[in-house]
Amino acid sequence: MVPMDRLAQIARRFEFIEAKLSAGAAPAEIAALSREYSELKPVVAQIDAYRQSLDDLAEAEAMLADPEMRALAEDEIPALKARIPEMEQALRIVLLPKDAADARPAILEIRPGTGGEEAALFAGDLLRMYQKYAESQGWQFQIIDLTESDLGGIRELTALIQGEGVFAKMKYESGVHRVQRVPETEAGGRIHTSAATVAVLPEAEEVEIDVPATDIRIDTMRASGAGGQHVNTTDSAVRITHLPTGIIVTSSEKSQHQNRAIAMQVLRARLYELEREKADSARAADRKAQVGSGDRSERIRTYNFPQGRMTDHRINLTLYALTQIMQGDLSETIAALTAHDQAAKLAEMEA
Repeated sequence: MVPMDRLAQIARRFEFIEAKLSAGAAPAEIAALSREYSELKPVVAQIDAYRQSLDDLAEAEAMLADPEMRALAEDEIPALKARIPEMEQALRIVLLPKDAADARPAILEIRPGTGGEEAALFAGDLLRMYQKYAESQGWQFQIIDLTESDLGGIRELTALIQGEGVFAKMKYESGVHRVQRVPETEAGGRIHTSAATVAVLPEAEEVEIDVPATDIRIDTMRASGAGGQHVNTTDSAVRITHLPTGIIVTSSEKSQHQNRAIAMQVLRARLYELEREKADSARAADRKAQVGSGDRSERIRTYNFPQGRMTDHRINLTLYALTQIMQGDLSETIAALTAHDQAAKLAEMEA
């Protein structure tokens, strides 16, 4: 049973924020209040539906005292009683502690792993898969830095994905993606196994991650080279080195000023992720399983082309729909990962 006083408190908070936004909040407050309003809106909708179910049941039970309405009430009560546990479960899910980064844009990084040129080609396939998934979600997909291989694969990719709830869905993609197929470069028709690494980082706000000018070195460079063409060939490419951590980021847009801003954006995201990893490590002893932990060394998924299947090893999900998945149809996979993660968190809270 979800405590009613807690539900009432959430509803009051939502009404307060709604009134403040309608009355015209101070400019400094609008962003934070709008974000909280968006987060609370589905929670309050679920609370209202739960309360309505309780009211419907109470009304039906009161009808039992009326001889003329008794038969109707007896027909309705079993269905109403069956609905209450479902509504409570839905409430528990929406009341789970939210990842503060879920609503944020995400920085996507893809790099080939073992497998040479075939791994680079597979990295390119993953890029196209995510571009099509982002398009299906109505998100903006901006390539920040792209280095291609000799055969048109990817040596390194950094992209910014913006839209509603990007990190909440994309965070499950971090890890090692393995492919099993006959490479285009293989004349003998043998199946090869190769891999690519995906990292998804929540975009950090400037106020959260302060990067002193003394902590960075900025170099400008020409973004070109044999076997390593960037998406834009220009003299204005920027490379920023974060001296305390050794993190290096690059951006190859046409404007040097824009490159500095984008590279700093990516740097803050990586530093923010380092802080999140530290916090996750501190809690790791208490967490038996965590889907979407972002561990880039974990093999999370296998794409088997001869069998036309995709297997997500974290939740033992196998789908024989590889063609659709590579075309960006990730909704079923991400929904299953989200549900598994929610179930694990509910079990953890109730243990």
